[in-house]
Amino acid sequence: MKTLVRGIDSLSNWASRVSAVVLGLMTILILVEITLWNLLEKTTLIADEYSAYGLAAIIFLGAGYCLKERGHIRITLVLGFLPSRLSRVITFIATGTTTAFMGYLWWYLLKMVQATIRYHSTSGTLTNTPLWIPQTIMLIGAACFFLQLVAITIKTYEAIGSGEEVV
Repeated sequence: MKTLVRGIDSLSNWASRVSAVVLGLMTILILVEITLWNLLEKTTLIADEYSAYGLAAIIFLGAGYCLKERGHIRITLVLGFLPSRLSRVITFIATGTTTAFMGYLWWYLLKMVQATIRYHSTSGTLTNTPLWIPQTIMLIGAACFFLQLVAITIKTYEAIGSGEEVV
């Protein structure tokens, strides 16, 4: 199990690096747009659309890493008052439930991408970007987040028996 968890952690690290590259590319695109408009009163015509796609990519690709690094909001007030074993059990149940929900969400994201491909859906902008491209990036990020939830669920389960700190 430890090998699986390490592999998933590595995948989350990789996705976060891709997310950082997307952020850098978005920054460059926005700076080009600003410069073109201020110097030449011209526009790229794609900055808004592609920045929105980039934002979605950053959010989905970075979610697993954020979870791994405990960056998501957790409400621990009640858990702090409970015995540690009970706290770990409740955390395991909550993490397992979240993992199941994310698996369900991922399945429907997959169905959305498949429908987009089937119907050749494109953006309603000048670029006519095939929507399966940004949606596939979201799907990959959601898969990374789901797998990271699986890893956290495994870690939490192991913490129940060992008495370690809950992840």
